[in-house]
Amino acid sequence: MPISRGASPVDPGAPGLRPGGHGGAGGPGGPGGRPPRDDARPPRDPRRSSRSVYRRRRLVLVAVVLVLLLVWPVALVVWADGRVQHTEALSGAAGTPGTTYLLAGSDSRADGTLVGDPTAGARTDTIMLLTAPGDGTASLVSLPRDTLVEIPGHGQNKLNAAYSFGGAPLLVQTVEGLTRITVDHYVEIGMGGVQSIVDAVGGVNLCWDAEVDDPESGMVWTPGCHDVDGAAALAFARMRKSDPTGDIGRGLRQQQVIQGVTAKLRGPSLLLPWEQVPLVTAGTDALVTDPGTGVVDLGRMALTFRAATGPDGFRGSPPIGDPDYRPGNLGSTVLLDEAAAALFWQQVTDGTLPTQAEQDAANGIVPEGQE
Repeated sequence: MPISRGASPVDPGAPGLRPGGHGGAGGPGGPGGRPPRDDARPPRDPRRSSRSVYRRRRLVLVAVVLVLLLVWPVALVVWADGRVQHTEALSGAAGTPGTTYLLAGSDSRADGTLVGDPTAGARTDTIMLLTAPGDGTASLVSLPRDTLVEIPGHGQNKLNAAYSFGGAPLLVQTVEGLTRITVDHYVEIGMGGVQSIVDAVGGVNLCWDAEVDDPESGMVWTPGCHDVDGAAALAFARMRKSDPTGDIGRGLRQQQVIQGVTAKLRGPSLLLPWEQVPLVTAGTDALVTDPGTGVVDLGRMALTFRAATGPDGFRGSPPIGDPDYRPGNLGSTVLLDEAAAALFWQQVTDGTLPTQAEQDAANGIVPEGQE
């Protein structure tokens, strides 16, 4: 059979054309060619594929959680810092050792909660000095609102009158004159905010060894310790008339409420973002601070609270000379023991006050769990 010029005879048995063959040079399976497809390779295990997808998803989830853990605290602080209200308060006096916070609880009579009280408007029924010394014992000291003091520009009067006369700045100046301690941070809390904060932490455990049915504060109590909500905690902090120690006893109960809240702040549930937001909202809605005090300072204050209300801290009142001193037209006032108080305030500054554990040991009180 004639063959056309330029054409090559076709050999059906040639390697490149044999059915099922491996190809020639440059073809599949040939020298320099791609490797032959292994038709005998088993199909991919679908279970292995699903495990791989699961691992990838898990890694993505872990990465998202880590980012949230890093970003969330910063976002929360920035958000909370923008919510804090401010008022001028500090005197600008030369600093004293350590860091001191003046805490004022303002109580409005507008809601009529305290039946029969003739005082109108806001006033400071709670005045506390919280001090973190450079070294030594942190302290939380309640200043009785009826303490007889010298108010700049107004002469002698009860301590809480300073707020009525000149607001936060005059209260700060008056406390500094009484204690000789410079106030570094001013924090005011509306007493109504106590209820919201206690509810935000899920309630607190409070103890009082007396039966109380006090219509003015709304406190109803049977002797012992009880888990209470915000409304009951607020009544507990407000009650005074049914307490034989009056304002001094009320100050100690207010410290107990603070201790209960700080104890709850250590709980693991408040590490959850959806638990933190209501607490921050309640706290920032209730608080007013000086312009230089922000959320970070409030965080440090909470740590000082924890130290002061623990076994290695001090909480109490300054030395009192006469709890019912009547100097004239002011009615009953609380007169401090001048000499003992001077030493006391120096110990506050130095951090040398006796700790709660030392006081308990001196009074023969055995710590719980060591009986």
